[in-house]
Order: sequence, then C-alpha cells, then structure tokens
Amino acid sequence: MTGRPGVLDRLARSRFRSSFHLDAADAAYAREHGRDTIARHARDLLAGRVGPAEPRNDGRQTPYHGHPVFTAQHATATCCRGCIAKWHGIPRGCALSPAELDRLTGLVMAWLDQDLARDLAARRERVARRDARAAQDAPQGVRMDGQTARQDEQAARR
Repeated sequence: MTGRPGVLDRLARSRFRSSFHLDAADAAYAREHGRDTIARHARDLLAGRVGPAEPRNDGRQTPYHGHPVFTAQHATATCCRGCIAKWHGIPRGCALSPAELDRLTGLVMAWLDQDLARDLAARRERVARRDARAAQDAPQGVRMDGQTARQDEQAARR
C-alpha cells in the first residue's frame, strides 16, 4: 500500500483527474459485484489495455464510461501508457511487470474505495436533508397516523 495515498493526493490536486467520479450506474455495478470481482476486472483490464509494451490504440483505448474501472483509470492516470509514464514513472516501450500491475491495480481499487465511500456519504446526506424537509413540512401536532394529541384525549374520555 505504500505510495498510494501520496499518489491519490497528487491526483486529487489535478483539475482534470479530480473531475472524475462514478456515475450512479457504475457505483451500483461496483456494489452489486463486490470488491473482489471489481479487483479482478481491474487487473484484467489493466493487463489487457495498458499492460503490453505497445498497447493497441494507445491513448484512446480506455472508454470514459461503461465500467467503474474505466472511470477509475482516468482518475488515477492509468488509462494509457503516456499517463502511466507521466504520473507513475513507468516508462513506455516495455510490458508492465506483475509488480507494476499489482501497484496500478491497487491504486485503481483505492480510488474506487474512496469514491464509493464519498458516494455513500453523499447519499446519506441527501436522505437526511429529505427527512428534515419532510419533518418541517409536516403539520405540527399531527402524528403520522393523522391523529392529534387532542383527538387522542377525546377518544380516551369516551
């Protein structure tokens, strides 16, 4: 895990890299399939798309949407060999080693964990705001069943 927090901090200071966040569909996909499956996908996608010494369509091989790993690759500068060379110091022209693939996969997964946690916190905040608005909009003195305290007292006297 060494190095990842520093790299994520540097990436977060980049206007372009920090603009990436999972959309609702990708976040749901990641949660539905689980961390282990997404980690396997990440390793496979990195190995196939940027792992070779001369990747096919280098610089254009990673879509921006369609899988949580694609978004994470752009956010972590693991989308093409040029970005990997610039941000991670792994030169072009030689295949990524298993250790390099592990490091880049770990970085992608750390970003996904961070973004999913941010998404969960944002969803909880939206629910709390919605509940607070509902409480403000509810008539005072009326319970959820529509009865008031006065009606309860009248019923108790009967």
